[in-house]
Amino acid sequence: MVLKNNLKHKVQSEIRTMRLLHHPNIVRVQEVIATKTKIYIVMEYVSGGQLLDKMSYVDRLNECDARKLFQQLVDAIDYCHNKGVFHRDLKPENLLLDNQGNLKVSDFGLSSLSKPNDVLHTRCGSPSYVAPELLMSKGYDGAAADVWSCGVVLFELLAGYLPFNDQNLMSLYHKICRAEYVCPPWFTQRQKKLITKILQPRPEKRINISDIIENEWFQIDYKPSRAYEIDPTTNLDDNKSDAFDPIEEKTTKSTITKSSSFINAFQLIAMFQDLDLSALFEEQDHKKQMTMFGSQHTISETVEKIEAAATDVRLSVEKMNNFKMKMHPKQTMTRSSRSYFDLSAEVIILILSSHTLRFFPFLY
Repeated sequence: MVLKNNLKHKVQSEIRTMRLLHHPNIVRVQEVIATKTKIYIVMEYVSGGQLLDKMSYVDRLNECDARKLFQQLVDAIDYCHNKGVFHRDLKPENLLLDNQGNLKVSDFGLSSLSKPNDVLHTRCGSPSYVAPELLMSKGYDGAAADVWSCGVVLFELLAGYLPFNDQNLMSLYHKICRAEYVCPPWFTQRQKKLITKILQPRPEKRINISDIIENEWFQIDYKPSRAYEIDPTTNLDDNKSDAFDPIEEKTTKSTITKSSSFINAFQLIAMFQDLDLSALFEEQDHKKQMTMFGSQHTISETVEKIEAAATDVRLSVEKMNNFKMKMHPKQTMTRSSRSYFDLSAEVIILILSSHTLRFFPFLY
């Protein structure tokens, strides 16, 4: 499915982005497991369903409930922006509710991971929630675009309907670019004032997240959400474990650390090509062939058997460390002799009671 529908970059982007985010108002990825044909993403269970479902059976939310959800949405988006993540598709379908009615942002398939002050160019999002600048053929600020979408969601929570809605797409875009909307009579002055600042068609004049948080109406009963502390034993850092980057042989001598009896899926993905998602998308390099198999022997016994097998076929063995070795044909004294291949073998511990051998033959 991923290859057939050319979803490589979307899958990569969503997994990488959600691995960066640890916030109570963002759906959390618990685990990622991949095989050669399938990708399994284990996510936090959010039992309340979509915010859209709740809005479908009530005319509109009361002010307190709408403000609470908006506060949680803004907290989550502020956290994302501080991490360099811009969602770009905020709408009730992508906002979930847990069993206590708390909001959870989901679906980062259209998100962008960018550096501060980067200009984005991809036109994406849902028509009724998209910011005016995304409709222009120019670059835009991802943070300002998310703020606009938050404003549309706030309006919908308080009013029970969208500020911009038209069956004709061009007419809809015309209304968005001119910010043509009418507030219902039950909106208070403070609500109207805040929405006017958010739904400002010129992004440079639009209110930012920090000013929204300081807004008088927003501050009522405001309880800031705190980001989760990242468990140091869980390897979710993109800089430490990247499921999509090819496995590269490291020639530098590494220190041998005590094994843990538990290895999560991210570590497995980084360690084995069978669980390397790049194998789903990239053509295999036929000049590099890799074979993996398991061994029930101890590390020392496994290494000794590899050395013995190499000696039997007249290969020289060069130990890199206690786990890794290189093998190549023994050099002869004739000038015409030349090595056409090189081999590497590495033993990797999965759990305390078993060992797996990782075997890399390289052909030249």
